Formats: sequence, C-alpha cells, structure tokens
Amino acid sequence: MKLPQIRIRSQMAQIQIQQTPARQEIRQPKADLTIQQPEAEMTMKTTPSKLKIDQTKAWEDMNLMHIFKRNDRFAQEGLASVKEGIARRARQGTELMKIENGGNPITTQAKTNSEESMKSLELTFIPSAFSVKTSYQPSQVDISVKTNAPIIEAKSNKPEISYTPGKVETGMKQQPSLEIDFVNLHGGDE
Repeated sequence: MKLPQIRIRSQMAQIQIQQTPARQEIRQPKADLTIQQPEAEMTMKTTPSKLKIDQTKAWEDMNLMHIFKRNDRFAQEGLASVKEGIARRARQGTELMKIENGGNPITTQAKTNSEESMKSLELTFIPSAFSVKTSYQPSQVDISVKTNAPIIEAKSNKPEISYTPGKVETGMKQQPSLEIDFVNLHGGDE
C-alpha cells in the first residue's frame, strides 16, 4: 500500500550586494606669496676738516714780516733808542755837573761815546721753536638710515575637495522557489 506523500522542495533566496566605495580627494594648493623689500634710504653728510697753520711768528723771527708790522717794530726800537740816549745824556750831564767830586768824567765820556758797541753775531733766519701754530678741527660724518619694512602679500587658497559618494546595490542572486508535489493521493498503485 502506498501512502500519500507531500514532497516539498525549496530553494533559498540569495541576496546579492554590490558595493562601490565612496571616494574623496583633497588637494591643497600652495598659498600665493609675494615679498618685496624696498631698499633702505641712506644719507651721508660730511663736514670737511679744517687745518689752520699760522706762520706769522716764524716769518717775524726770520725778519720777513708785513710792512706795517716792520714799521711798528722799527718805531718801538727807535723809541727805545731815543729813551736810552736821553738817559745816557742825563747821566753824563750829572757826571759833568759833579766834576768837583773827582775822577775824569770828560775822558771817560769821550772814550765811551767814541767806541762803537760790539755787534752780536747770531743766526736770524732760523725761526724759534714752536713758532708755527697749528689748529685742526676733524671732519664730522652724519649718517642717517631709514629702513623700509618689507611688503608681504599672502593669499591663501582654499583646499579643493572632490567627493564621490559610495553606492550599495542589492539584487537577487537566486530567486526563492518552493515546489510542492503530492504523490499517491488516490491511494492506488502506481
């Protein structure tokens, strides 16, 4: 005897997943930078040095002087000689006035007045030591510098970002199925 049977065959469903990953790119461009350095401004001012040499005394020592100075010197020497002559004559007059005191003033005075005095021999063309006077004023240098600050211009660039989103696709790789068969439903032999 055959019993009725139910035959069930099933096939499971299979899901298929296909994934595309997200993609992101970031690029950072360099900043645009310009730098300018203006030159410094420099000025220099120089005061020249001064050297003064005064040779007047040296020229006078060598008897080479201006005519006005020479006239003054001769006038002073003449005045001194006149005063000396007056003093000598006054002294000799006093001696003659007192002739009674003794001595022989007339012969002594005649001898003194007739003799010339000894001239001194000296080198008059060599100036005395330190007769040339000098004075020196050194030069001065004034330097002024004006610095100029650098000119810096910077422009930053934004980052460049590109983004592609990812995808997930689902689908059926295998469809589900269910088959049901009935065998020996009528109880007969087959």
